[in-house]
Amino acid sequence: MNTKQIDNEFVAHSYGRLPLEIVSGKGSLCYDENGKEYIDLGSGIAVNTFGFSDAEWVEAVKAQLDAYAHTSNYYYTSPCAKLAQMLCEATGMKKVFFSNSGGEANECMIKAARRYSFQKYGKGRHTIITLKNSFHGRTITTLSATGQDSFHTEFDPFTEGFVYAEANNFDDVVRLTEENNVCGIMMEVVQGEGGVYVLTKEFVEKVAALCNDKDILLMIDEVQTGNGRTGELYGYMNYNVQPDIISTAKGLGGGLPIGATMFGEKCKDTYTPGSHGSTFGGNPISAAAACNVFSRLTPELLEGVKQRNEIIVNALKDLDGVEEISGMGLMLGIKCKKEAKEIMLGCLEKGLLVLTAKDKVRLLPPLNIDIETLNKGLNILTEVISR
Repeated sequence: MNTKQIDNEFVAHSYGRLPLEIVSGKGSLCYDENGKEYIDLGSGIAVNTFGFSDAEWVEAVKAQLDAYAHTSNYYYTSPCAKLAQMLCEATGMKKVFFSNSGGEANECMIKAARRYSFQKYGKGRHTIITLKNSFHGRTITTLSATGQDSFHTEFDPFTEGFVYAEANNFDDVVRLTEENNVCGIMMEVVQGEGGVYVLTKEFVEKVAALCNDKDILLMIDEVQTGNGRTGELYGYMNYNVQPDIISTAKGLGGGLPIGATMFGEKCKDTYTPGSHGSTFGGNPISAAAACNVFSRLTPELLEGVKQRNEIIVNALKDLDGVEEISGMGLMLGIKCKKEAKEIMLGCLEKGLLVLTAKDKVRLLPPLNIDIETLNKGLNILTEVISR
C-alpha cells in the first residue's frame, strides 16, 4: 500500500485530503513523490513562517535535539525562559504560559479571564463576548467560543457562558455587556477561518475603551494573525490598543507545535501553581524553534511582508474574475466569480498550493517568499481565476 492508501485505511477521516503527498521541500517550494514541484502559498496554514526546511531554523532545532528533547515543567529550561522574555519585551505583556496549539492557547486565555473575574468579583461574572463569524478552535470550549452556528451541532452539550456580537457593530457589543455579566471580550482582528474579514480600527478601539472602563479583559486571538503575518509583529499592533491577554500559535514555532498565552499587568498573576498546566508546554525543541523564528521577525522582515502584500493585491485586484480582496499583510482572502474550491484544485494541478476560507481563496505564503517565486505563483493563480 502507498501512503495515500495507508492514510485512508488507518487515519481518522476528519480531513478532506487533497490528492498530494509532499515528500520534501525547501523554502517556498515543495515536491511530491513523483518529483513534481509546487509553489506553496499556504505555508501549512500560516505555520511555516520561513517555508520548508529553513536552514537557520533547522540548525536551531538540531542544536536543541543534541542537548535534550524534553523535561517536565518541574524544572527550568533555557529555551522556554528565553522565549517568554522575548515575547514579553516585544509586546509589553508580563507573563507567558506555553502550550501546544492555538486551541489550547485559547482555552488558557478563557480560563484565565474567568479566574481573574472570579478572584476579583466572585462567582457568576463569567460570560465572554466573542464575534459572529469568529473561529477559536476545535475543543468543546473553543468551539463554544466560535461564533458560527455551523460548528454548534452534533457535539452537545457545549460550554455555556459565550454570547456573540456582530463584528464591527459596537452597539451590539454594548448591548451584550448590559445584558450579561461579562468578564472578557475575545476577538480576532482578522477573522481567518471565517473568511479573512478585517475588523475596523474604530470598532476595535471602542471595544478596548469599553473593556478598560468596565474592567472587562480585552482578549485578542492572534493564533493566525500573529508573528508577523499581518505586517506587524501582532495583528493588534495595527490598532491603538493594548490587550490584557493574547493567544498565539501557528507561525510562532515555524513548523513545530507550540502555543503561547501572554498576560498583561491585570492578570499576570492569575495563574498560581496547580491552577493550569501542560505536559509539553514550553517543550525545549519547540521553544528553541520559536526563539529562532521570533528573533528574525525584524522591522525589515515586516516591511517585506507589506511589500509582498502590495505585489499580490496589485496582481489580482483588476482581474475580471476577482470580486473582492480582504485581509492584511500576507493573510489574504480572494473572493472570485468561480468557486474557491474549483480554483484551489485548478492551482494544484498546475503546481500551486493555495487554501480556502469560506467562499474565498486564502493566501498565507511564507513571510520571506522570494519575489520571483511569488510572481510565478501569482501568474498561475491569475491564469486559473481567468480561464
